[in-house]
Amino acid sequence: MKELYTLDDLASRDTLDEGANQPARLAVIGCPVAHSLSPQLHQDALNESESEARYIRLEVPPGRVTEALERLADLQFVGANVTVPHKFEALSAADEIDDSAAMLGAANTILFDGDRKLAFNTDGPGFVRAIHEEFLVDVKDLRIMVVGSGGGAGRAIAAQCVREGCEKLVLVNRTVEKAEALAKELAPYLESERLEGPGDRLKVFPLSSPEVITEADHIDLIVNTTSVGLKRSDSSPLPSPCLQPHHLVYDTIYNPPQTRLLHEAERIGARAANGCSLLLHQGVLSFELWFPGKQPLATMRRSLRNTLDHQ
Repeated sequence: MKELYTLDDLASRDTLDEGANQPARLAVIGCPVAHSLSPQLHQDALNESESEARYIRLEVPPGRVTEALERLADLQFVGANVTVPHKFEALSAADEIDDSAAMLGAANTILFDGDRKLAFNTDGPGFVRAIHEEFLVDVKDLRIMVVGSGGGAGRAIAAQCVREGCEKLVLVNRTVEKAEALAKELAPYLESERLEGPGDRLKVFPLSSPEVITEADHIDLIVNTTSVGLKRSDSSPLPSPCLQPHHLVYDTIYNPPQTRLLHEAERIGARAANGCSLLLHQGVLSFELWFPGKQPLATMRRSLRNTLDHQ
């Protein structure tokens, strides 16, 4: 039984399930995806629900997500999680899109209904739960800076912050045009949420701008949604002067468990947390979409903790 599967393994059910006691019915799709803890997170909950299903990692090259989803549907998969860089492509490959996924602009969860592919996004709601769990605060009460707002997770989190009615949202991205396009989409929601226009409640800066440091002084929560930090040799995605002791710092990366950003945040006395809680809560929400009525939170929390303890 493999740790990592490819599109070639989806040639047939016999090929896919060779050497396994249970048929593969769920997958996480990404590139790369070998680091994903999603199988450990979901498998115990699947076993507990007596679903007789196996959850696998599936590495899919960019541009072939539609093909992968079609093959999974043909093999009668229940669903799939989607991680970087495929969340936009998965959304466009879907036959039906949930309202939340449509606004968030990306899909991280697919439910197969016969040959139909239904797209959802649990990143946004999972993020709200994660922030409350880690810091005992509500997103709606915070001034938030999202770093990496051009990607799928960054876009989803930024849009969710607006849906929650956050006090302020600052989008920071290496390619500023992507953040500006997102801000243009989100501005009407801010206008309808309060009588005044978005004004200073929604700002956009390129990552290279010195104004990012100045703006960070007026922020409560800094969220990294970039991939900077996946490698232990990576630097912080933000200049060190951006971080202040009053900040809450959340890195959506969970492996490695402490990125350079989190290390620097803790060094100056800021409260910091990695993306394990987001992984947990978005996973729970995905599981509940695949298996309505199930309540896997306690099992999935225990599985994730055990996995991290043995790394």
